[in-house]
Amino acid sequence: MDRETRLRLAVQKSGRLTEPSLDLLTRCGLKLSRGKDQLMGFGENMPLDVLFVRDDDIPDLVQEDVCDLGLVGLNVLEERQLELIARGTAARFEKLRDLDFGRCRLSIAAPNETRFEGAESLRGKRIATTYPYMLDRFLKSMQINAEIVTLSGAVEIAPRLGRADLICDLVSTGSTLQANHLREVLTVAESHAVLIRTPVPLVEFKAAWVERMLLRIDGVERVKESKYIMLHAPRAALPAIRKLLPGSESPTIIPLEGFPERVVVHAVCRENVFWETLENLKQAGASAVLVLPVEKMLA
Repeated sequence: MDRETRLRLAVQKSGRLTEPSLDLLTRCGLKLSRGKDQLMGFGENMPLDVLFVRDDDIPDLVQEDVCDLGLVGLNVLEERQLELIARGTAARFEKLRDLDFGRCRLSIAAPNETRFEGAESLRGKRIATTYPYMLDRFLKSMQINAEIVTLSGAVEIAPRLGRADLICDLVSTGSTLQANHLREVLTVAESHAVLIRTPVPLVEFKAAWVERMLLRIDGVERVKESKYIMLHAPRAALPAIRKLLPGSESPTIIPLEGFPERVVVHAVCRENVFWETLENLKQAGASAVLVLPVEKMLA
């Protein structure tokens, strides 16, 4: 594959970011050809190939210019940045976009039976984690001395094994903590997916395609949760209806043929449209309300 004419994008091989990352690429128009167990997918309609790798490897693959781009969790990126700084090396990858998926948080959790009264309760305790650098930064910011126990996995069972008093791990729904009789007590950092790029200058052709991809990503991200609403309404009800359309800019108003006192309203709502919203619109005088999904939108 010609590195001068085809971009390489690293994504998580398996995990919480895999499906959302592939969905984003699909919504950006990419047709990806990939065998069941292949670690590289070929973009049929774009000069873009996708490498499926461990998420911890993505920052280095991008920084070392093995890949031009990477989709990775901010938690992974920050941990690697802090590790490089601790070793006296600057992180050289560039963050291009914050993305609206993969949201979670790095949190400290304590056994249910453990008494916890704020950050001071961490003093002198052993905290198990796979994110020692982010945890160390947090503890230093709070001026708290605690022992960091670095593990490669299965952090949630460390207290039961007697290896730690508390843990610091990623939390999304909290179900894993509950299953292990733990409760979330402090948030260390928030995380979401980010798009990063190589520090090496791209040739003009590849740079142009990166800009096209960013434009498409922005178009997809802009309409997350957005809905296109069409409805009929009396002209007199327009002020009330405008207030009820969630997250909408100025709607398009079209005269309704044959009914001079009624109009058709078209609007893109950039917030969730709930049943309560539709019921309130109807009470305000709207009828024939139609709600459609929005796939993409260019400003």
